[in-house]
Amino acid sequence: MTTYPHMLAPLDLGFTKLKNRVLMGSMHTGLEETKDWNRVAEFYATRARGGVGLMVTGGMAPNREGGVFPGAAGLFSDDDIANHRVVTERVHDAGGKIAMQILHAGRYAYSPDCVSASAVKSPISPFPPKALDAEGIKTQIADIVTAAVRAKEAGYDGVEIMGSEGYFLNQFLVTHVNKRDDEWGGSYENRMRLPVEVVRRVRKAVGAEFILIYRLSMIDLIPNGSTWAEVVQLAKAIEAAGATILNTGIGWHEARIPTIATSVPRRAFSWVTKKLMGEVSIPVITSNRINTPQVAEDVLAEGCADMVSMARPFLADPDFVAKAQAGQAAMIAPCIACNQACLDHTFNGKMSSCLVNPRACHETDLVLAPVSDAKTVAVVGAGPAGLSTALALVERGHKVSIFDKASEIGGQLNMAKQVPGKEEFWGLVDYYAAQIAAAGIDLRLGVVADVEALSGFDEVVIATGVAPRDTEIKGQDGPNVLSYIDVLRGNAKVGPRVAIIGAGGIGFDVAEYLVTDDSTTDDLQAWLEEWGVADPADARGGIRPEGPKPDAPVREVTLLQRKAQKLGKNLGKTTGWIHRAALQMKNVKMIGGVNYECIDAEGLHVTYGEGRENPTLIAVDTVVLCAGQVPERSLADALIAAGRSPHVIGGADVAAELDAKRAIEQGTRLAATI
Repeated sequence: MTTYPHMLAPLDLGFTKLKNRVLMGSMHTGLEETKDWNRVAEFYATRARGGVGLMVTGGMAPNREGGVFPGAAGLFSDDDIANHRVVTERVHDAGGKIAMQILHAGRYAYSPDCVSASAVKSPISPFPPKALDAEGIKTQIADIVTAAVRAKEAGYDGVEIMGSEGYFLNQFLVTHVNKRDDEWGGSYENRMRLPVEVVRRVRKAVGAEFILIYRLSMIDLIPNGSTWAEVVQLAKAIEAAGATILNTGIGWHEARIPTIATSVPRRAFSWVTKKLMGEVSIPVITSNRINTPQVAEDVLAEGCADMVSMARPFLADPDFVAKAQAGQAAMIAPCIACNQACLDHTFNGKMSSCLVNPRACHETDLVLAPVSDAKTVAVVGAGPAGLSTALALVERGHKVSIFDKASEIGGQLNMAKQVPGKEEFWGLVDYYAAQIAAAGIDLRLGVVADVEALSGFDEVVIATGVAPRDTEIKGQDGPNVLSYIDVLRGNAKVGPRVAIIGAGGIGFDVAEYLVTDDSTTDDLQAWLEEWGVADPADARGGIRPEGPKPDAPVREVTLLQRKAQKLGKNLGKTTGWIHRAALQMKNVKMIGGVNYECIDAEGLHVTYGEGRENPTLIAVDTVVLCAGQVPERSLADALIAAGRSPHVIGGADVAAELDAKRAIEQGTRLAATI
């Protein structure tokens, strides 16, 4: 008997059967825009070979004005159909099934040609939309139907119609955007007319034996969002119009409540989907922050849904399902929901990938081919750079030894996992431990490697990380001054009033650590209260009228930086606002444009601006230094002096905010060349 009987059970849709209850949810990767259809096909085929029951592509535009950005991919011509057929045939040859998502962005389109129900500008786009007239609405419907027909011609097993996350169809549903007084606005029956008509027309055009998924917003998380009664009414109407499956959407993109970031509890919204179970007779999919087989199994066993959607976990590990089926869950590379290489890349116009798996979306150009001449390789440093390099080298056939002066693997991941909201990093370290053990790597912990110890290896990789930068502040050696390392490792006592010097990613992490007693990431009810999320049956849109209710901060913290700009400006594009909002809720003072004059027993003395004006004492008990890092490359320099040519990667190469994404990719790409 399988460990995950609910997750791995087939799902009979009548005219076709899915081999398990796992959906790879839609992700816009940017692959289709490359027009390298072999690359696109290999991305999806790799996941099909990994055992997923059904996949959904990134959103394909039904027309130019509906594209998320100018040039967004879609099925606009016979050539597009032929190109997509390369993808579907590759997936089918790999034993998989794939549906194409039809995404009309509406007012979210980053284009002056964007359209919507009314001319209500989105806060996440600079372009006000044009309000469609009745004929314009009919044109949009026809274009969506045409996209579905073309998807079928291209060999897709179905389509998913995007009706959530605040996109076009969702915009018609709520008075937040829909200000119309014609047949497409006013009463809820009129406002829901568009999505129902789209589903009805698509079903008629594609026939009965074609999967039609409708992505329904279960909880909008915006003011004047849908009520629960309206959600249920729409779900029933969509079923009657011909949908095969209902998929769950959570929150509009403009919502000021996090929904998929690492600080969000696992399966944080499965309770919302469960409320719909029994209201419709077609299968219901739940989504958001489901990232392990056990979490998926629990969600299904508890009757929260008929199927689970996981998107980013299939970037982290395309073999997620196959490994679960083989009883190897510990070997699944975990999605840590960091967004750094996936969503942050997407919203910056870059190709998506994955922090823990840089081969995601690079299946055809980052290949770990077997070697004909195996070498002995020493990797010095058991942080993310060294560990990823070692595993990739072993996969290719090299013999690897890892040296680290610490008593455990993980490097600075072991500090990151102490930060409230970053509990997923525990799983990443555990994954590396399981992989290192399975690979049979010679792991030498508690060992300080030197030139002599490395003399017998064919190749040496230096991944020794970083050291804190000297801030050169008068008084920094005082008893009330600590390094972020001392704080996050729990090696020092921190007073009730704290000044943090440096407001990069580490400064924000330390601030969160110091103001938080109990993390809400492992306490769903506390997290919902902290962010002001309510049952949509009790509050329209799932927004609690009284707003967020965070716990009181356990310390008084002031976060400072030299740059005269908004603190946290350079944090992740899709998560930075969450970190800023979380600290603001904890009353953290954020001050930029300061000069650090000195530290004494009274606290931190600062001035402002180039003229060093307005001398101010920030009275605190403890000052924490988070003012950057420098590469720790003394061993690399010693090896070079001895005539060796070591490979230097990660923080030892470039010290940039402890960038694990860059370190892991750099290490993996290096391993592909040795």
